[in-house]
Amino acid sequence: MIERLATALRRWIDSGAAETLAGNDVGRRIDWPRVLPYLLLHAGCLGALWVGASPVAVGIATALFVLRMFAVTAFYHRYFSHRAFRTSRAAQFAFALLAASAVQRGPLWWASHHRHHHAHSDLPGDSHSARVHGFLWSHLGWFLAREKFAARLDLVPDLARYPELRWLDRFDVAAPALLAAALYGFGAWLEQVAPALGTSGGQLVVWGFCISTVLLHHATFTINSLAHRFGARRYATRDDSRNNPWLALLTFGEGWHNNHHHFPGAARQGFYWWEVDLSYYGLRLLAALGLVWDLRSVPLAVREARRVSEKDVQA
Repeated sequence: MIERLATALRRWIDSGAAETLAGNDVGRRIDWPRVLPYLLLHAGCLGALWVGASPVAVGIATALFVLRMFAVTAFYHRYFSHRAFRTSRAAQFAFALLAASAVQRGPLWWASHHRHHHAHSDLPGDSHSARVHGFLWSHLGWFLAREKFAARLDLVPDLARYPELRWLDRFDVAAPALLAAALYGFGAWLEQVAPALGTSGGQLVVWGFCISTVLLHHATFTINSLAHRFGARRYATRDDSRNNPWLALLTFGEGWHNNHHHFPGAARQGFYWWEVDLSYYGLRLLAALGLVWDLRSVPLAVREARRVSEKDVQA
């Protein structure tokens, strides 16, 4: 018992510390030692009752929500999982580091499980199907399961060849820890040099890390739990994916989920001009700066194929 607990604690720092049961698609055994830090992250939000709030803290929390949402949706999802555009090795690592600070594990883990989801979407093997497993499991239970702890490296050979990505994936706690430490240091410095701002190290950790991260988590998790249940279906995909404009606004375009399952390789998930896709706009900006290129679009013939209805089809 003590040895198992010690192994679980080591995996908080080094995800390669123990061999796990990755690949068991039906496993539903919660890894309880992993639940503790997740609960602590949520409990940290209550720290606002003690540290208070300030415009600086709320502004930093908002900025980190926006930056990390973009990194997760544009890079973890559209780049690492679907190769919807190209970028340099330096930019690849920089955005992987930013996305990893959102506490959603490393790029190989994220991309491999997402590729597996597309291969088995809403079938019994889908790790987070709301149809198969229910809302709570699809929203957050699945990634706390022992069987889902390891990356499915056989699904990401294109990513596993980069040692820096393998390191970031193995020590996925490093980026969040560095962010939290940087926020504390910056807040403590501001408290000394600009006390009129009313902030502190603890306040920036609570708002910039805990609150911002928890909001980011539950926003992105809605794509697994809600976007397969609520919304409209433009395309006759084999799964339950739906387009939901409210979720699209919340998740920077990910809510156009039926579009995405119809053609996963597109850099733009809002197929029409009125379908707001903030991550795609960000990618267009990075393309203008020369940081990304070859953004893949959905071919017209594919966009017009397999329609469920004619609602909202004018370009």
